[in-house]
Amino acid sequence: MTFTQLEILNAVVERQGFSTAAAQLRISQSAVSHAIKALEDELGVTLLNRQAGGVVLTDIGTCLIQRARMILGLAETMKQEAADARGMKLGTLSIGSFGATSSIKLIPKILDVYRQHYPNIEIHVHEGSDEQVLQWLMDRKIDIGFVTLPEERFDTYPLIEDQMVVLLPKQHPLSFKMHLELKDLCQDPFILTEAGSGRLVSNLFLSQKLQPNIRYRSTQLMSTFATVTRGEAITVIAESALPNDVALDFITRSLTPTVRRSVGLAVIDERQASPAAKRFIHLAKSIFSI
Repeated sequence: MTFTQLEILNAVVERQGFSTAAAQLRISQSAVSHAIKALEDELGVTLLNRQAGGVVLTDIGTCLIQRARMILGLAETMKQEAADARGMKLGTLSIGSFGATSSIKLIPKILDVYRQHYPNIEIHVHEGSDEQVLQWLMDRKIDIGFVTLPEERFDTYPLIEDQMVVLLPKQHPLSFKMHLELKDLCQDPFILTEAGSGRLVSNLFLSQKLQPNIRYRSTQLMSTFATVTRGEAITVIAESALPNDVALDFITRSLTPTVRRSVGLAVIDERQASPAAKRFIHLAKSIFSI
């Protein structure tokens, strides 16, 4: 088993194909196929099932890809620790981001400072739902992720705290109330925004044994805003996800009792975090503090 074989396996899984992995690694497709076959022969198991639409990991392949990513991650940490001794001149950093709070409000401010200090660190930002970011951390697809706290599975670092608010169309019958309870929100059509705090909102209703009338699910906040503006639904989102520079054509109301949300950074194990990730955490904490 070689380090190169593990790199190729990871690329095939991430790119969902042999040709796309070959293009990423800048090697021939036959070289990719040969590396995977040699690895499977050595281990005595089938790691990938080839299908018309791409490749699918077998059960043992799913288990071993996590081990492979751990090895690749530790190798990257070693490279970055060496680069750290040379002044952080090399390295990569993969960041998981969910929703507008992290992608628009937090990451740009952190990266502005980070790039000034470490211009040669290659940064990759992966955007998805809060659940996807958590899974990416578990799968070691990213080095660091923005998450809603608390999150006991990881080492975490709180950055900001805000509150959940209700979005209503203008002239909505509930608009005369300045504070709303969750039970007030169960009759109207509801749009659940899954890119940000969808899990938190769902758990809020569950904790009170309430069921919102979910008609829409959206991964894009602008779609959520448009749906509310048209009067087609109401919703609950985090206050920090509201845009600062857009004239809002809907009404916001507070929840009672107040529901606060904490957002921070997470790594799967602080002891194994790369220097690039540790520096990102340090800068983030210096810029934002609860």
